[in-house]
Amino acid sequence: MALGFMKNVFTFGKKEQKPQEDQVVAPEEETEAPQTATTEPEQAEAAITEAVSSDPWDDDSIVGGVVGRSSEEPETPPEEPGPEKEPAGEAPETSAQAEEPVAATPVEAPPEAAEEPVPAPKKNQGFEITAGPTPEAPKPLPTKKLSWFQRLKAGLFRTSQQLSGQITALFTKRKLDEEALEELEDLLIQADLGIETAMRITDTLSAERYGRDVTGKDVTRIMADEITKVLQPVARPLALDLSKKPHVILVVGVNGTGKTTTIGKLAAKLTRAGLKVTLGAGDTFRAAAIEQLKIWSDRTGAEFVGTKLGADAAGLAYDALKRGQENGSDVVIIDTAGRLQNKAELMDELAKIVRVLGKLDPDAPHTVLQTLDATTGQNAMSQVEIFRNVAGVSGLVMTKLDGTARGGILVAIAAKHKLPVYFIGVGEGIDDLEPFEAEEFAQAIAGTPEEEEA
Repeated sequence: MALGFMKNVFTFGKKEQKPQEDQVVAPEEETEAPQTATTEPEQAEAAITEAVSSDPWDDDSIVGGVVGRSSEEPETPPEEPGPEKEPAGEAPETSAQAEEPVAATPVEAPPEAAEEPVPAPKKNQGFEITAGPTPEAPKPLPTKKLSWFQRLKAGLFRTSQQLSGQITALFTKRKLDEEALEELEDLLIQADLGIETAMRITDTLSAERYGRDVTGKDVTRIMADEITKVLQPVARPLALDLSKKPHVILVVGVNGTGKTTTIGKLAAKLTRAGLKVTLGAGDTFRAAAIEQLKIWSDRTGAEFVGTKLGADAAGLAYDALKRGQENGSDVVIIDTAGRLQNKAELMDELAKIVRVLGKLDPDAPHTVLQTLDATTGQNAMSQVEIFRNVAGVSGLVMTKLDGTARGGILVAIAAKHKLPVYFIGVGEGIDDLEPFEAEEFAQAIAGTPEEEEA
């Protein structure tokens, strides 16, 4: 039985081997001719009947597509598989006929799914709706852009929060006396405001409120006023004398203070104002500095002059200035290395750059801009002293004021060195470099309430 079952299964569906009628009848004529005198049509009919009766697909026990033998049939295979079974080659024809109704009724998708295809999302969002209604996406809410003062205040939040919190705790239900003034002075010095500024604040507070009750608001108001007085003389714009073009800006500073980023942001400001700018990648000791400045030049539309890593920085500065003269640039900004491991080597390198630039323009560089990292605190004070003596710094840019509690160091530097502060930065964005405003900075440091900002 098993052999017969396997034979029937493996011969299922072989439509290509359908024998022709003359090929089936011919064997019958050869075998049956000696025994009976039946006609050819009768022999063919008998052969077809025999093939149909032996077809397993006519069995009623085929349920759910499973082939089996009927329980009424004998389990033993036929005893005489004689030549009569040779026309069984026509069995696939009957099997194909039985199969055709099943194949002719394929399972079709519901017409609703075909009529209402779900449109593919316009943007890859990580998911896809394959069926059902597609909800309409809500419109994005309009975002309100923060003003520069709001961004500045947010950047200096840690500085003002720490300072105002300590002041409020100091002057809770307390009269202003010598002990309170000394404690306030210590707090201001610890906030990196410097001794000179701390004494100005305490002296003014003593003159107004000594011996009387004082609140945290009284202290912050006086502190904001005194810081403004210290910063106003140094809050100046960067002066560009374009009567002799190009105006050469040499940017110096310790590595990590944001020189390259500051150059890119400054180039963006200048190009937006309609000025033609050339950038020189003079920090030839860091491959990242060269690549970063090239990216900034592409973003701002400035001309880029670079060289290979380890090349002579003075030679690069010469090439940048020459290119700026040839292409009619209004401003040439040159980056420099900021290695303080060897002050003598740094001094020699910067002096060589100035000397080489003088061959093309005796007055170059016209501006020496130093970048300072606000997070370094008192170290920024010593950096100003070093570069002022080495490179003749003419102005400052304070960077990384966002997220630091040491923003008060700019007040101490302004009080001691009296150098102009041109710009301050509170982020990595291209618009996060803004002109320095003394009153806004003082209010942000002191944490002046918003109702007093006007």
